[in-house]
Amino acid sequence: MESETTNNQIEQNVEKKEPALDKGKQPEEQPQDNDSSESNNEEISENNKELGSEFLIDVDPKSEDLDLTHTQISDLEKININRFTLLKTLSLRQNVITKISGIDKLVNLEELDLYDNRIKHIENLDTLTNLTSLDLSFNKIRHIENVSALTKLKNIYFIQNKISVLENLDNLTELTNLELGGNHIRVIGGLEKLVNLEQLWLGKNKIKQLGGFDTLANLTILSIQSNRIVKLENLGGLVNLEELYISYNGIQKIEGLENNKKLRVLDISNNRIEKVENLSHLTELEELWASYNQIDSFENIIEGLSNNKKIGTVYFEGNPVQKNNAQSYRLKLKLAFPSLIQINTTYIKQS
Repeated sequence: MESETTNNQIEQNVEKKEPALDKGKQPEEQPQDNDSSESNNEEISENNKELGSEFLIDVDPKSEDLDLTHTQISDLEKININRFTLLKTLSLRQNVITKISGIDKLVNLEELDLYDNRIKHIENLDTLTNLTSLDLSFNKIRHIENVSALTKLKNIYFIQNKISVLENLDNLTELTNLELGGNHIRVIGGLEKLVNLEQLWLGKNKIKQLGGFDTLANLTILSIQSNRIVKLENLGGLVNLEELYISYNGIQKIEGLENNKKLRVLDISNNRIEKVENLSHLTELEELWASYNQIDSFENIIEGLSNNKKIGTVYFEGNPVQKNNAQSYRLKLKLAFPSLIQINTTYIKQS
């Protein structure tokens, strides 16, 4: 019963002070509000009646790059993009596309960007076997499907959809970056074959437990902010991990990092941590973000980081140790750690 209460409190905390989706790929433009944009459907549909193959009549048919961002496209078949068979990059961001179709002849395509549309299903991509990057963020996708033929993919961006299960990824063994922030994922699984994965972004899901990383020895960045995690565990296989972002959860203790000796950045902000501990073996640690926890002792911080000679950035704002020592907080940290170059958001002036 107590853990259920904790989870509810965590969710409330995230709603009140919600961080960015993740520290990975950030939107270049503000995604359109799908609810409010529904009222414009009739107008957009009317405009699209005029979008036929002549829409791109001035574009060189030998073009390798085509950017059709925010051009009110709803039907890819009508504008006959298939005629641009030499395309390597195609951006269709911020349109009103509801179905992936009419691009099956773009066999040279390497980057496909369908960010911020109204797509519900991943389909009709089997012939695009040269794709290395696929962005379907900010759509209405519920299932990862029909991607098995895309074996050259290195980057997948499925941010802010309705995906609840990690599935159908086994063939994508060249994948190095997988971004699934802002979905409905509850369990980390289905990643066993992704042995080349270097970055995994799972912020703002509904994950309760860390796990499923045993074969991901090449992972260097793991971001799992704003979930429902209460314990640091099952990270032993991540021997090359350099950056761990796990803020906005319900973690009470720093632990379970024994094998993560290459860790340079650790973000444990907005948790329930009372002590800085179990970090002495992390000799490569450069940044510790621990704002808004329950740390109340300078002595504990000094002892907890005494072996971390490379520490250059610390965040302890919002902890009792900072609130109760507002005047001396920065000075004490500077004296204790001569290597510091930044305390919270403020850089230290070098003499």
